[in-house]
Amino acid sequence: MARTKSPAPRETPTGELRDGFKFRSGRLALDLPASLAARLKAEPRELLETPHDLGRWLVAAGLAVKDPKATEEELGHARELREALYRLARARVRGEGFDSRDRALVNRWAAEPPPAPQLGAEGLTWMGGGVRSLLAAVARDGVELLGGPLAERIRNCEGEGCALLFVDTSRSGQRRWCSMSGCGNKAKVEEFRRRQREDTR
Repeated sequence: MARTKSPAPRETPTGELRDGFKFRSGRLALDLPASLAARLKAEPRELLETPHDLGRWLVAAGLAVKDPKATEEELGHARELREALYRLARARVRGEGFDSRDRALVNRWAAEPPPAPQLGAEGLTWMGGGVRSLLAAVARDGVELLGGPLAERIRNCEGEGCALLFVDTSRSGQRRWCSMSGCGNKAKVEEFRRRQREDTR
């Protein structure tokens, strides 16, 4: 009797850059807003252009094993949720009150049935009702983050032109950049060049 091969372990997506998306914040609720690139420029770049892009993001975020086949309507919902989360997080960073419409939108999504975590043969998997449940998981993460003690640790990256938000989990609470290998390295190189210019004067 032939033995069936056990399935290869599924690798959980890791790293700051996954399938063209940035995951530098430490929380899904802040990673979704990063899907609008170059926010501070005259022409931001939409990384969720198509429903397939949303599916790619959900897989890269570790919420789906394969593209859940989002609809155009669900893509629109994802963008709305993304922008509401960004505005709420920015308000928290600035010490301002939450916009009631943004708060209501996030709360409405957080009330949707979330996916259920399951222990599969390859590790953690999520079972749920498709894209809506996955967006509910992102919204719930936002509610827990913005309404919990880590809200005081949300930071805006100090990198020039960078609009990414992140949770500062450093012991000192003095983290300045969304990524040491990204904006942090650029800032250090620029500082080095500035000192060189001063030394040659």
